[in-house]
Amino acid sequence: MNSQATTPPAQPNTAQPKATLEKLLHLLGFDATVEEHKLEEGILLDVKTDDSGRLIGRQGQTLADLQYITNRMLFQQDAAAPKVMVDVGGYRAQAREALVKKAKEAAEKVRRWGDVVELEPLNAFDRRIVHQALKDDPGVETYSVEVEGTDKKAILLRPKH
Repeated sequence: MNSQATTPPAQPNTAQPKATLEKLLHLLGFDATVEEHKLEEGILLDVKTDDSGRLIGRQGQTLADLQYITNRMLFQQDAAAPKVMVDVGGYRAQAREALVKKAKEAAEKVRRWGDVVELEPLNAFDRRIVHQALKDDPGVETYSVEVEGTDKKAILLRPKH
């Protein structure tokens, strides 16, 4: 009997997002399954676990870190690997909807009163969501500004002239 492994060798430069995240979660001690979905801008890896709170972390920070590490690992396997978005139990989808709603409410204030409205400091991922949500609004323009003492930036909404 041959004692050599019967699994075929891994193809070089072929990133495996689902398998990579599953292995990472297992090594971190999480009992979880991962569903992979194709998106226009890359791949969504949706994690199913009973321990979602610990994986999401405070204000989604642990989830953001997990996504960053997963993308770095995939990039090391294949520089042309598609970007991966990691979600846990639909958290990002709900957070995205709430952020878009907040952005549209702020835009309505700008249109109604003509005032500049500043949203709280956001990470780059969330700022992109806001800019995308309002990019076609004819009455409002958005731009990011540095927030002293943090690595985040706030978004200012102001009337378009």
